[in-house]
Amino acid sequence: MNRLVFTNIVRFVGLVLIQVLVMNRINFYGFLNPHIYILFILLLPFETPGWLLLILSFGTGLTVDIFSGTLGLHAASTVFLGFMRPVIIKFVGEKPEYDITTQPKLEQMGLKWFIAYALVMTFAHHLFLNFVDVFSFNEFWQTLLRVIISTLATFLFIMLFEYIFAAKKEK
Repeated sequence: MNRLVFTNIVRFVGLVLIQVLVMNRINFYGFLNPHIYILFILLLPFETPGWLLLILSFGTGLTVDIFSGTLGLHAASTVFLGFMRPVIIKFVGEKPEYDITTQPKLEQMGLKWFIAYALVMTFAHHLFLNFVDVFSFNEFWQTLLRVIISTLATFLFIMLFEYIFAAKKEK
């Protein structure tokens, strides 16, 4: 089995387990809900075909939905994230020359590029997730505050994971 495929399978299983066993338990008055499982979509190689990206996004979200009892909420938001990923990559800026296995990781892309990429992707995911969850603009500012707080919390966990696993590979 290809090393990259094996790495992504392990990443998928690990992130989903962390999400359902740890992160779903973190809830501060409905405002702080980190969703670390989106890191799986963020770190897929640049050359992942669009159809495969959408299928993997749906599978990731559906798996989290099954264990969380959220009835398609995460599946819809991760499919949206997978759909927006190529647009966001172009929006963030030009990526350097890469081969087919290059992943948008902190160690490969640099801190500035990765921060912009991860923040925009995380914000897009949380914006879609929270507004579909509320399905109303009556509580717009409260929902937007929830999006911002959850985005920042998720982003901090993403950076923590990136630094932990980048440091592990350097050793």
